[in-house]
Amino acid sequence: MRFFSLGQTSRAVLLSMTMTGAIALSFSAQAATVKPAKAQASQAAQTNAAAGQNSVNRLTPANSTDGIIALVNENAILKSDLIAAIAQTQARAQAAGEPIANSAQLQSEVLNALILRELQLSLVKRVGLNPDEAAINQRLAQIAQAEGLNSIGALQQRLDAAKPGSYATLRAQLIEDAAIQALQQRQISSRVRISEQDIDAFLASPEAKRLSQSEYQTVHVRIPYMDDYSRLSEAQRNEALKVAQRLRTRLQAPNVDVTEAIAASQGSYPIQLQGGDMGFHKAAALPTELASEITKLEVGAVSAPLITPEGIDIIKLADKKSSDTMLVPQWNTRHILVKVDELQTDALAEQKINDLYAQLRNGADFASLASTYSDDPGSAGRGGDLDWVGEEQMIGPFEAMMKNTAVGDYSAPFKTQFGWHILKVEGKRQQDVSDEYRRNMARQALYQRLAPQAKEDWLQELRAGAYIQVLG
Repeated sequence: MRFFSLGQTSRAVLLSMTMTGAIALSFSAQAATVKPAKAQASQAAQTNAAAGQNSVNRLTPANSTDGIIALVNENAILKSDLIAAIAQTQARAQAAGEPIANSAQLQSEVLNALILRELQLSLVKRVGLNPDEAAINQRLAQIAQAEGLNSIGALQQRLDAAKPGSYATLRAQLIEDAAIQALQQRQISSRVRISEQDIDAFLASPEAKRLSQSEYQTVHVRIPYMDDYSRLSEAQRNEALKVAQRLRTRLQAPNVDVTEAIAASQGSYPIQLQGGDMGFHKAAALPTELASEITKLEVGAVSAPLITPEGIDIIKLADKKSSDTMLVPQWNTRHILVKVDELQTDALAEQKINDLYAQLRNGADFASLASTYSDDPGSAGRGGDLDWVGEEQMIGPFEAMMKNTAVGDYSAPFKTQFGWHILKVEGKRQQDVSDEYRRNMARQALYQRLAPQAKEDWLQELRAGAYIQVLG
């Protein structure tokens, strides 16, 4: 399975920074974040001139004294930032089975990715995007579990024992990553336009077969690595692969007890195997890489070991079923949105939404307030009416609040990446959405196809409008 090519290193670096793996971030990760020029001025003063005059083809810790290598608007990127990012990129490429040599071309690609990251972080600060703390804690809990720990506190103790301040660095990295993802989603969604004719054409194509209503019952087990892949010995890699092969052989037996097969395959392997019977789910609801593997399997078949940067995956298709109808719960919902953007700070938006909430508690009409004050242009003219909304159509915090609000009642103010909301649930029903489901999944597939180019265009525009000076 291919993950990296040198011509795509900038995207790979951005991916490695915004989709941080549990193992890669645990004990040795150095966050390749950019430090403000003022904070580094005294440290860089003695080496700044040399950074501008003595350009080298290949920057390494052995031949570099720290100093500023690039200016991005009012901030600076240091040589140490670049070295850390190169090491992180090489480690993930090695884990994917495609080692990358430290070359002038690699350094140029990685530096470009650092510049783009700094530009995005600056924009995040200007618009006031603040990721949900619950989501950050959930990600930290996942990392702790992947490391065999039972709590975030235990993860903090282990990280800081290995290197003081490591946990704070990890948490800051995750917050930055989540903020960048929210910013990208906001920017890209405004650029991708998909028509009903585009959807009709897609549904007529062979690719649309993936959007069938077939449901797949899968067994998905991961054999985690004992350390970051780049530091594993050949013997350790072979040991993980042997466990995967033992598990694959056991899962190929008909009517196998999955729990027993996992326990028997564990043997003396020091890291707990993860996963099990994942139940039924639709292929379109899975990551594209997993869906493409599952839809190729016959019932009872087991995939070959799938090498990933975090471990070795084994997948079995236990069962498959089809349905002519798809009944889902839907909520008839209204909402009021107060945006957080370049013109309105988070504090001001929160004050406005609290004022509106107070008016509702005093008997004000929800639809009238939405028509007058909501910043959502698509629904404000209809009194905030979002029509019937199903699961996974709205972002997580909105859906959770919607499900927990009684019919006829409205919620307390809550925050999402778009700003502050109050929602009201007018009704609830079970609806057959078979055709709508296929069209929505087709829209999503088209969006995934068009989004990378839209993201590339936006990043180029972001860079073109910035002051950037490469010194090294």
